[in-house]
Amino acid sequence: MGKLKITETALRDGHQSLIATRMTTDEILPILNKMDNVGYYSMEVWGGATFDSCLRFLNEDPWERLKKIRNVVKNTKLQMLLRGQNILGYRHYPDDIVELFLKKAISNGIDIVRVFDALNDVRNLQKSIDVIKEEGAHCQCAISYTTSNIHTLEYYVDLIKKFEEAGADSICIKDMSGILLPYQAYDLIKAIKETTDLPIELHNHCTSGIASMTLIKAVEAGIDIVDTAISPFASGTSQPPTESIAYTFKDTEKDPKLDMNALVDIASYFKDIRSKYLENGTLNPKVLMTEPKTLLYQVPGGMLSNLLSQLETLNAVDKYEEVLAEVPKVRKDLGYPPLVTPMSQMVGIQSVFNVVTGERYKMVPTEIKKYVQGYYGKSPDKISNEIKKKIIGNAEIITVRPADLLEDEFEKCKKEINELYESTEDVLSYALFPQVAKNFLEGRKIDNYDKAEGYVG
Repeated sequence: MGKLKITETALRDGHQSLIATRMTTDEILPILNKMDNVGYYSMEVWGGATFDSCLRFLNEDPWERLKKIRNVVKNTKLQMLLRGQNILGYRHYPDDIVELFLKKAISNGIDIVRVFDALNDVRNLQKSIDVIKEEGAHCQCAISYTTSNIHTLEYYVDLIKKFEEAGADSICIKDMSGILLPYQAYDLIKAIKETTDLPIELHNHCTSGIASMTLIKAVEAGIDIVDTAISPFASGTSQPPTESIAYTFKDTEKDPKLDMNALVDIASYFKDIRSKYLENGTLNPKVLMTEPKTLLYQVPGGMLSNLLSQLETLNAVDKYEEVLAEVPKVRKDLGYPPLVTPMSQMVGIQSVFNVVTGERYKMVPTEIKKYVQGYYGKSPDKISNEIKKKIIGNAEIITVRPADLLEDEFEKCKKEINELYESTEDVLSYALFPQVAKNFLEGRKIDNYDKAEGYVG
């Protein structure tokens, strides 16, 4: 048994979970050198919602952020989160975009790509896995963890075998809702360890109040790596605190051997940033609170706040409990998809419609229809004919890998922003988020023009 390895998440999931991914590159850069010398196994710095947020809210180029981080970080692996064929967006992208995106992410500094599919459909991961391996990066395949009648130990063991056959270098148990209970985690990790020799990582959230206890049982079961966040961006809907976990295993055979003095300085730096976001209202204290109800409804923290804001828009906040109780029913109807992006948003909005209209599936979003038709992949469990009929009538159902139906898009995207792009990366940003990236690139062009003319506003 070697030491426990730590992945630091503050620069991606920590601030995504607590402040809607609003941390800027200028806030990240000054502390990187210190973080690079703590002894982390890796730092998660990119992917997830960081890409979209940079372009949409921060007027930043996400590719530039990655390059700047890589220029400073020399000792620690850089890690990103990728949604398989969804890349970082909300739809399936064709293979040429997936391939180019990953090549650029890896050449710009990513060492480890954690890749998952919202439905655990390995067909939606295969292209990503192949490219990550070809480019010489580390491919970590993640289970989107959930519970249901079909999500048994056997189901997960079988999934791990598929990941291994597909080419995974390591496995992550991704518990986005914070619902993996300590003793279930122990049994699951023991079963996985008997199935594969690949390293296993645990990624969980503190939303329901059990994450640190689960992490301890995971270590007892032989987990190799765990995700934690430096304390000012830990807990609540984020990960367990790095320092607390490091102290828990100090002077044991699993001691992660992190530089504890450096962690104090890093925490102190991030406290000031947290204070700023608390004061300006970006950090809502509600996301720091424990919500054991998550264990009952299995709704991730981010989804809880989304449901509330949707109900506020519809003047139906009084229906909140009713909507929460509807979520598991919709999930069952739809074949138990894990509640992770984009499925969490889709199940959430359908639950809201079902309750607010007073009639189940009277209103159905296009995305749900597409899902039932197979355009997101294979549902974990069968969807009954009765539900299919309600949602899509007699529309046809596809059984092929959804991306097989998509045509290459890169050249088309290139033509569409002919005047604006300066690099392949610009075209990829546009392919993922057309309107948002176009606005950003237009703004950049004006800025560059002003600089060239010597204009001072």
